[in-house]
Amino acid sequence: MSDDTILSHLTANVPPGTSTIAWFCLRSKPKHEHIAAERLRRTEQTAASNPRIRFTRSTRIGPAEVTESMFPNYLFARFDWQTSLNRVHYAPGVAGVVHFGSKWPTVPDRAIEEIRTLLGDSGVHVLTNEVAAGDQVTVSGTVFHGLQAIVRQVMPGKQRVMVLMDFLGRQTTVQVGMDSIVRHTLRR
Repeated sequence: MSDDTILSHLTANVPPGTSTIAWFCLRSKPKHEHIAAERLRRTEQTAASNPRIRFTRSTRIGPAEVTESMFPNYLFARFDWQTSLNRVHYAPGVAGVVHFGSKWPTVPDRAIEEIRTLLGDSGVHVLTNEVAAGDQVTVSGTVFHGLQAIVRQVMPGKQRVMVLMDFLGRQTTVQVGMDSIVRHTLRR
């Protein structure tokens, strides 16, 4: 199908009589959101937004800070769909522009502005790993790696916490370093 045929069959949700430039949701190739966003930013007359989130994840060697896309396999791009659709659709890292048949939904400018306001200039929302008594945690990178526990007491002067865990068939209270636990629920 030629470019002209594709354009004649699609309709973006852009009100008649307004600009054909709008924000669209794009599907990226797996784990390629950042690549797609960077390539689109370098493309003329195209803006891209890839909201990300940074948090602590439990690994065998201990907790590790990771940064991932807030919307895995998705990102947003602002472009003129009549002139740039193919350029955006076939950009490196992009799997396609989200559409439903011949309808190509747009993302309201206000929604993108709100996301950008929440994330700040860096485009990354940072979740802290601070714990309090009663929090559920996973022990990471020690002999107790992978065990679930509940924080009983935080000892900030010692950089340690007292946790209650099921170990060898009974509940046991153990002191572990704050750097060896990862909180389950993410607080804002």
